[in-house]
Amino acid sequence: MNDLEVPVRYVITGAGSGIGRAVATLAARAGGDDDAGQPRLALLDRDATAVEAVAAELRETGAECLPLVVDLGDHASAGKAVEEAVSVFGGLDVLVSNAGISAAGPLEDLDLESFQQTFDVNTRATFLLARAAFPALRESRGSIVATASISATHPTPPLGMYSASKAALKMMIQQMAVEWGRYGVRANCVSPGPTDTGLTRKSFGDAEDAEARENRRYREAVSPMRKIARAEDIAQAVLFLAGPHAGHITGVDLPVDGGLSLTVMPLTGGTPGYRLDQIAQEAVS
Repeated sequence: MNDLEVPVRYVITGAGSGIGRAVATLAARAGGDDDAGQPRLALLDRDATAVEAVAAELRETGAECLPLVVDLGDHASAGKAVEEAVSVFGGLDVLVSNAGISAAGPLEDLDLESFQQTFDVNTRATFLLARAAFPALRESRGSIVATASISATHPTPPLGMYSASKAALKMMIQQMAVEWGRYGVRANCVSPGPTDTGLTRKSFGDAEDAEARENRRYREAVSPMRKIARAEDIAQAVLFLAGPHAGHITGVDLPVDGGLSLTVMPLTGGTPGYRLDQIAQEAVS
């Protein structure tokens, strides 16, 4: 793949829903008019029904879809899935490592099993996927994009293990950028803020739940753009970093949070009349 070519061969994890599904949908719609330019998407998810449904939908766009049921908590599964995709597609242009999990609760109450599972999926899986994909990405001079989180930079109670796992993921991506840049392989992260997905439904996406509605109003109020992101907003950033317009960008973490990362100081020490907690309280009252 040269600097002007649009990538067509993808491995996308967490493709059955949320951000992963949005990435797959936008990638499928970005295909060319000839057979060589049609996207080829390996869609990985642990939910067989969901990933098969996404594959069936995207085949209607002309994309070639390879749905793979994979538990990324199993250390052997990630590499095998990448190897199958490379074999079927004859190579690989982009790895999108998006799947993630979280364990909520105070650190003192979280157990070792939760710690291990969170790091296995959120951190280790990206390493295993990337290591398996490296030979094909080196050949195509392709790219890796991982979904981190603004929680990787800002401690986020009660998601301490999630925050730590995403911080480790960011550093791993930067390490890949430094070590693999000589081979033409780029590696970057996107870091979403609050985003409407199945994972966040209970927190702020359930319109029938009064506590979720109030939490959503508060989160919107403290965001400079006064809104929660859509999965498509994050997917657009992923595809930008994966594609030719980001051809000289590697090792970055791109926040896609509506400016929320900028509000830490206003929340904790803003001047009278411009403390965001006061503004937010006015918004929800």
